[in-house]
Amino acid sequence: MLCGRRGFSFGCVALVKSIYTVDGGQRAVLFDSIRGVRDFTVGEGTHFLIPFLQKPFVFDIRTRPFAISSVTGTKDLQMVNLTLRVLSRPDINRLPEIFRTLGQKYDDKVLPSIGNEVLKAVVAQFNADELLTERPHVSALVRDSLMRRASEFNIVLDDVAITHLSYGAEFSKAVEQKQVAQQDAERSKLLVAKAELERRAAIIRAEGESESAKLISDATAAAGIGLIELRMIEAGKDNAASMCRNGSVMYLPDSSSNMIVGVNPGH
Repeated sequence: MLCGRRGFSFGCVALVKSIYTVDGGQRAVLFDSIRGVRDFTVGEGTHFLIPFLQKPFVFDIRTRPFAISSVTGTKDLQMVNLTLRVLSRPDINRLPEIFRTLGQKYDDKVLPSIGNEVLKAVVAQFNADELLTERPHVSALVRDSLMRRASEFNIVLDDVAITHLSYGAEFSKAVEQKQVAQQDAERSKLLVAKAELERRAAIIRAEGESESAKLISDATAAAGIGLIELRMIEAGKDNAASMCRNGSVMYLPDSSSNMIVGVNPGH
């Protein structure tokens, strides 16, 4: 009777061990102690195996995010800090090979290594400032190169994106100095333009004064000495009228001459 109970218990344990379940978003690889890793993938659902001889290894086949950070040098020897966000999943048809060569933690073993390799190779083709001005092109190169490299390990990358990019202190200082130099250059251009405008204005003003003097000279030459005498008479009248207003002199104009007579109120 004791043997019967033991046999029943062993049978229950064997039955439990012979059943396993693969959940949604998962696949299983079956390892056989005699034949090794089987060359097929087990899908979702409940399955049977030979207890104590076979063992299932379950893989998550859903797309998962993975971050890769790298510090590398640019073409002009500037250090840049880059972070990639990678969405990866295993190639379902290659799960037995992945398990055989890399194990269940395949992404931790492969992605950081190939990510750093690709980043260093791509960044070395560009100057530091080109990483900003040509960022879409840089991202495309990184994405294509990393997808191609990951496929060699039977890993599918659904998306690759540069999420962080920063430079070292030396480059930041150089950029600041360049901006200051550009501002100084623009300021110098404005000063030169202002000086040029002032020079042109002075030339135009001098030409105007010269033209005015020429016109006066031409008018004088055309009118003769009479114009000069007329200006002298008009100036003399103005001076005499001014002196008469103070009461000490009297201005007596006539047809032949202009007379100024002194008047002394006390005599």
